[in-house]
Amino acid sequence: MSQMITADLVDLDLVATTKEEAARSLAERMVALGRVTDLDGFLADVAAREAQMPTGLDGGIGIPHCRSAHVTEPTLAFGRSTPGIDFGAPDGPADLIFLIAAPAGADDAHLTILSGLARRLMNEDFTTALRTATAQEPAAALIRGDAPAPLPEAEPTAPHSPVPGGDASEAAAQPTAPHTPVPGGDVSGRSPQGVERNHPEHTAALPEGSAPEETPRRGTDPEAPAPKPPRRKPPTPNPAPEAPAPQTPAATPAPFKIVAVTSCPTGIAHTYMAAEALERAATTGHIELTVETQGSAGFARLDPAVIAAADGVIFAHDVPVRDKERFAGKPTVDVGVKAAINRPAELLTEVRAKAERGEITESKGSPLQESGDPGEGYGTKLRKWLMSGVSYMVPFVAAGGLLIALGFAIGGYGINKAPSVVEHFAWTDTTSWAALMFQIGGLAFGFLVPVLAGYIAYGMADRPGLVPGFVGGAIAVAINAGFLGGLVAGLIAGAVVMAIQKLRVPTPLRGIMPVVVIPLISSIVVGFLMFLVVGEPIAELQSALTDWLSGLSGANAVILGVVLGLMMAFDLGGPLNKVAYAFAVGGLANPNEGSLKVMAAVMAAGMVPPLAMALATTVRGKLFTRTERENGKAAWVLGASFITEGAIPFAAADPLRVIPSVMAGGAVTGALSMAFECTLRAPHGGIFVVPLIGNPFLYLVAILAGTAVSTALVVLLKGLRRPTAPEAGTTTETHEPKVAVPA
Repeated sequence: MSQMITADLVDLDLVATTKEEAARSLAERMVALGRVTDLDGFLADVAAREAQMPTGLDGGIGIPHCRSAHVTEPTLAFGRSTPGIDFGAPDGPADLIFLIAAPAGADDAHLTILSGLARRLMNEDFTTALRTATAQEPAAALIRGDAPAPLPEAEPTAPHSPVPGGDASEAAAQPTAPHTPVPGGDVSGRSPQGVERNHPEHTAALPEGSAPEETPRRGTDPEAPAPKPPRRKPPTPNPAPEAPAPQTPAATPAPFKIVAVTSCPTGIAHTYMAAEALERAATTGHIELTVETQGSAGFARLDPAVIAAADGVIFAHDVPVRDKERFAGKPTVDVGVKAAINRPAELLTEVRAKAERGEITESKGSPLQESGDPGEGYGTKLRKWLMSGVSYMVPFVAAGGLLIALGFAIGGYGINKAPSVVEHFAWTDTTSWAALMFQIGGLAFGFLVPVLAGYIAYGMADRPGLVPGFVGGAIAVAINAGFLGGLVAGLIAGAVVMAIQKLRVPTPLRGIMPVVVIPLISSIVVGFLMFLVVGEPIAELQSALTDWLSGLSGANAVILGVVLGLMMAFDLGGPLNKVAYAFAVGGLANPNEGSLKVMAAVMAAGMVPPLAMALATTVRGKLFTRTERENGKAAWVLGASFITEGAIPFAAADPLRVIPSVMAGGAVTGALSMAFECTLRAPHGGIFVVPLIGNPFLYLVAILAGTAVSTALVVLLKGLRRPTAPEAGTTTETHEPKVAVPA
């Protein structure tokens, strides 16, 4: 295994003013060593990770990082910037920048090394050594862990043992511990202040910055003999052994036990830094802390006995906690991963206070506003909850809908009146096979509304929301409230469960709350509301919507096609796209001529964006980077399969030109599909279900027309930008040389 960082990957005089320039400068070193194959593609992955959450940390540290298919082996580059570069940290610019590049399939050994580095970044001696390094090779060796910390300034501080008057062996061990490559580094002699340090303390000289604070506790070298006489005095008087006796009662109370889970989107840096910060803070508060790091290298689940014995739980995460239900019924603090890095002591205090008050969940507002990330508005949270339900519903729609469509294709439209295959099935009769497919698909499709409702509630209240959500969705089907009823049932179920979770309950009841009490009470409340309060009005609204769709014709149908086409192409698989798709699929539950037209228009418009990008990269490849041209090849298949997300890489790289272009094409296709009165009984499949489409030839004409419009617009808009910038600086002109660097 080659070295993860070498002297060639160290820049002690990094010249950059922005985080993008810093990442490019360090990435170019990786390219020169063959560690990165596509500079632009890799930097796009770094930028995408940075967009999820800023990678700047308190203490003058920036850690841009990502997993990328353009990385050949795990690599680390280090740059030191004198003026500092803004990476979004609260305390100001970063002067130590670590660019971490991990392959898409990095092995556990490499990722463990990277996690060890992340932990050592929390060590003040380690960062101070990097700030004073004068040569590239010693800095690289220090980061690798090959060198124990070649810092002359570290000698005066060596006697600072965690125990006043510590002996020479303890003092000698101190300098080496922080610089071992083992994750965790030196945690025994540091207070939480070392974690919550600010940048000026880092830049200050070590004797000046730390000695005044530590002199009262530990003493300086001239005072080192002073503590020794007191150590000799206790043995002489016999009453001295009585001194430990009063201290033993103080140690008798059991420590407060906390379990924590840390995780971040990439699982390389913040996950382990948060764990390190919490572990350090716990050393001073009579706290027994056990952390589960859910990183990229996998994770070892906490022992169920440890979880059961815990008095409180801390979740520090920016991605969902895996197997979160293991921690149900415990006082919980749920924050982002950076909160654990920046203020670990506060989180420990907060979870202890919740345990003393008997709270089992964190409550900050009304049930519908409580979940989600801090600072999110109600609209953002509502969108997430609805998307959760739709995302789980789609596989049922695809499987059930396609089976129903195949049943119609093989057995004709009268197959819905075929007897049950349990009563009659002939192995050599195609009608029997068609009936089998139709009936299996019908049962799968019957889960559509309950699954939608259940997972909307799950998105709001986690696992306890599933039971009332599914119950509410089933009631919506029973009273013919349909798709709209499922939406409302899911929201009601989630709100009811979240309201119950806010209640303070006696400790003995906490264990049965998520298993017995919450499902029972929430199901009763949701059932009452759906059957007797809101169900009937929603069923009437659903019936009116169905009648309106069945009567669509002429200009009204074309206008609806334009709107649906714009929605499908606007965010390429995002909320608006899913709303349009869910609207179309909801109509298939009770199909009529209008709902079948809507389904056809939605699928046709959704195929246009990736097909247009694929065609554009084929006819005018010079307008696109090499990575985009490769994505264009895949977009042919994605578009043909009705996977609108195939156009996302193009829209992310150039949204102002790509998104308006594909929206125009989607609107044209949606309008033409409606005008041609094309119909579709399958909810998915793209060109592979063309035989199941009414007016298939005109349907393909609509798709081709929209694709041509989008292609022409995106080529025109991208072509207009080329003459406006100096030739050496244009995006188009600079892509090719950058891609050619690895060669």
